[in-house]
Amino acid sequence: MNTEILGIIAMFAITLVIGIFLGKYIANVYGYKKTFLDPVFQPIEKLIYKISGINPNRQMNWKQNMYAMLAINLVWFIIGFILLLTQAWLPLNPDGNPNMSPDLAFNTTISFLVNCNLQHYSGETGVSYLSQLYLMFLQFVTAATGMAAMAVLFKAFKEKTATELGNFYDYFTKSMIRILLPISVIVALILSINGSPMTFEGKDHITTLEGQKIDVSRGPVAAFVAIKHLGTNGGGFFGANSAHPLENPNYITNMTEMVTQMIIPFALVFALGFYLKKRKLSWVIFTVMTIGFLALTVPNIVNETGGNPLITKMGADSSLGAMEGKEIRFGSAASAYWSIATTVISTGSVNSMHDSTMPLSGMNELLAMMINCFYGGCGVGILNYFIFIILAVFISGLMVGRTPEFMGKKIEAKEMKIAMIVALFHPFLILVGTALTAYLPEFGAKTLNNPGFHGFSEMLYEFTSSSANNGSGFEGLGDNTPWWNISTGIVLLLSRFIPIIGPIAIAGLLAQKKFIPESSGTLKTDTATFGFMTLAVILLIAALSFFPALTLGPIAEQIQYFSK
Repeated sequence: MNTEILGIIAMFAITLVIGIFLGKYIANVYGYKKTFLDPVFQPIEKLIYKISGINPNRQMNWKQNMYAMLAINLVWFIIGFILLLTQAWLPLNPDGNPNMSPDLAFNTTISFLVNCNLQHYSGETGVSYLSQLYLMFLQFVTAATGMAAMAVLFKAFKEKTATELGNFYDYFTKSMIRILLPISVIVALILSINGSPMTFEGKDHITTLEGQKIDVSRGPVAAFVAIKHLGTNGGGFFGANSAHPLENPNYITNMTEMVTQMIIPFALVFALGFYLKKRKLSWVIFTVMTIGFLALTVPNIVNETGGNPLITKMGADSSLGAMEGKEIRFGSAASAYWSIATTVISTGSVNSMHDSTMPLSGMNELLAMMINCFYGGCGVGILNYFIFIILAVFISGLMVGRTPEFMGKKIEAKEMKIAMIVALFHPFLILVGTALTAYLPEFGAKTLNNPGFHGFSEMLYEFTSSSANNGSGFEGLGDNTPWWNISTGIVLLLSRFIPIIGPIAIAGLLAQKKFIPESSGTLKTDTATFGFMTLAVILLIAALSFFPALTLGPIAEQIQYFSK
C-alpha cells in the first residue's frame, strides 16, 4: 500500500513539473512570442490559413469571437450527426457495426462536440473506425475550442483598455497544431509501445488457454486514447474505457494517462500567470484548486483502500482495499486517485467502475463535478473559476464598502448578473433534470438496475456528468433511451456554451472599461486571504445548491449501508 501511495505522489509531482514548463510554453504561444517549435509549426499554420482563407491577423471583439466559435461548432455537429446515422454504409467498418438511431446519434455528436464524451453506446460495437476517427477529430477541436476561448480571456486583461481580443480561429489553430498534436503523438507512441493497438484491421480471432475461440476488438486505439486524455475528453474506444487492457495495459500506461489528462489544466493556470505577468495570482489560484482537489481525493483513497466493511464481516481478505469494479494491475489507491482527477478535471475517463465505489466516494466524485472549477477541463476550468473570482471580488467589495475591482476594472451590475446566471445555471440543469426523471418513472425508475438511494444517485450522476461536460457515469443506468439521449443532449449543449460565453462576455465588457490604477484601497486578488475568500464562495454555492440532493443519494446510502 505504501508503494501505491508513492505512485500517486509521483504522478502529481510529475504533472506539476511538466505543467509549469508547459504553462510557460502555452503563454508564449498565445502571446506570439518565439518558441523552439516555430520552424516546425509555422509552415503548417500558414498552409491551413491559405487553404481555409482565414486571416489570422484580423482582430475580433468578444462577440465576434463567440460567433466564430458557435458557427464552426454547428458545422462539426451536422457532419458528425450525418456520419453516425450512415456509418454502416461507409468505409472503415470491418466489424459491420450498425447505424445509430437518430436520438443516439444526436446525443453522441453533441457529447463529443462539447468535450463531454458521454457514451450511451459501447465503443467497440457502437461505432465504425471511420466514426471513431471523426470522434477523435472532435476530441482535438473541442479541447482547442475551450483553450481558444480562454486565450480570449487572457487577451482581455493583457491591455489596460481594449476592444480587440485576438482572433478565435488563430488561437484555435495554434492550440491544435502547437500544443495538442505534438503531445498527443508522444503519448500515443508510449501507449503503442506498451501494447495499445494501432491498426485498422477488424477483430482478432484467438483461441484461449481453455480452447475457446473468441473475437477481440481492436483498432486505432493508441491515437484515440492519447487525445481523449490530453484534451480532457474521456470517451472510451472500448466500452470499459481505461479499465480495458488494450486502452490501459499496465501501470506505466496508467501513470501516462493520469499525467496526460492533468497537464493542460495545470499548465493553463500557470500560463495565466506567465501571460499576464502575474505569477503570484496563478499560484494563488492553483493553491485553491489543489486544496479542493486534495479535500476530495484523500477521503476517496482512504475509503477505497480501507476495504468494504460488509465484505470484511463475511471473512474475506480486504487487505487490497475495496476491489469490486477495479483492476488488480492498478490497485485501489491509484483507482481512487483517478476517480477524483477525472471528475475534477472533467475528463470523464475511468480505470475503475465508479458505480462500485463506496457511497461517500461516489459523493466526492459527484461533488468534483458539481463544483466544476478545481482545475477543470481544457480552458473552461479557468473560465469557470473566473466566475467565482468575480463573485468573490463583489462580495469582498461589499464587506469593505468599496466598489469591486478586478485587474483595474470596476465590476458593476451587468457583470454581476452574467456571473450569477452562469454560476446558478449549472445546478439548475442538474437538479431540474434529475427531478423530472425521478418524477416520471417510465423515464427514470424503469431504466435503473439499482432501486432506492443508489438508483437516485445514478440519475443524479448522469445529469451532473452531463452538466459538467464530464462523461463518466454510474453504469447501473440503462441510458440508451430517447429520454436520456435527448434530455442529456440538451443539458450538454447548454452547459457547454453558456459557461464559455458568460465569462468571455464579462471579460469583454471589463476590457472596454477605463483602467483604474492600483491604490492603497485596492483589493489584492493575489493573496492567500483572497484565495480563501474565493474557496469559501465556491463551497458555499456548492453546499446550498447540492446538499439536499446528495442527502437523498449517497449520504442516505452510506447511512443505510452501515446500518446493516
